[in-house]
Amino acid sequence: MAGLKAIKTKIRSIEKTQKVTKAMEAVSAAKMRKAQQAAIASRAYARAASSILARLSGTKQATYMALAAQRPVHNALYIVITSDKGLAGALNSAVLRATAADIAASGLSQDNVKIVAIGRKAQDYFTARGYGIVQYYPNTDQIESGEMEQILDIAGKRFETGNVDTVKVAYQNFVSTFEQRPTLRTVFPLSLGELQKVVSDIVPVRGVFAHPVEPEVTPHAYSIEPSEEDVLSAVVPLLAGIFLYHALLESQASEHSARMVSMKSASDKAVELTDKFTLQFNKARQASITQEISEITGGMAAISS
Repeated sequence: MAGLKAIKTKIRSIEKTQKVTKAMEAVSAAKMRKAQQAAIASRAYARAASSILARLSGTKQATYMALAAQRPVHNALYIVITSDKGLAGALNSAVLRATAADIAASGLSQDNVKIVAIGRKAQDYFTARGYGIVQYYPNTDQIESGEMEQILDIAGKRFETGNVDTVKVAYQNFVSTFEQRPTLRTVFPLSLGELQKVVSDIVPVRGVFAHPVEPEVTPHAYSIEPSEEDVLSAVVPLLAGIFLYHALLESQASEHSARMVSMKSASDKAVELTDKFTLQFNKARQASITQEISEITGGMAAISS
């Protein structure tokens, strides 16, 4: 009977866990739809930013802008976007592994790499490995414009002053509900090619949000008033902000999608385990009853003899 009680306790424990995972799946599904719509809606802005940068890249002043300066990489700043919570499969570990692999490929030491961590998982990972954390921001469902400005200000000033030679952002790119791809993109030096890569990543191939292929915009030379310096100093940081804003939206959509799929898998596994232990319970109970009948029959035979 002790075995039956233990099996029954396991079944009840699994059923309670299943209730939790089903609830988390439902919550993540609701958040996922909102995050997906926000991420997909923002893709038009990324395409527009690419078009603007393509047109501005033909101006003489844009070539000499500090935020577009190309130089050998001796120091790097990584903006790493993960979630604050787990239970999302390999979502966070994939981004962290991709970032670590990029750092290793660059040949830079820990002293030459600084991290801006968005999300507790990124902070815990790089702090445990001895990297310098410049700033930490929690990754909440609300994207605060003030925090975005702070991050861009930190990255832009460090790049302009030469403290770092490149600034990269690492995040999960949302492909579909069942597929998220860890992605690294270079924010500074700002380049048309890198922004076009972002645009090529985010345009759906088919579906309601698919966008017709547009002809590439070639650089043009413009006469700018009041001056090229005034206009570009205002426009270029906004174009850089497209990188970060889009990465945050894609990361949120990926997080909720991955968590929903993970919780659904956990719920399905709970059903399998419940069926398995229920069958085991029934077999054990039947064996116990058979044993009791055998003992009663044996006792009656002994008495009658």
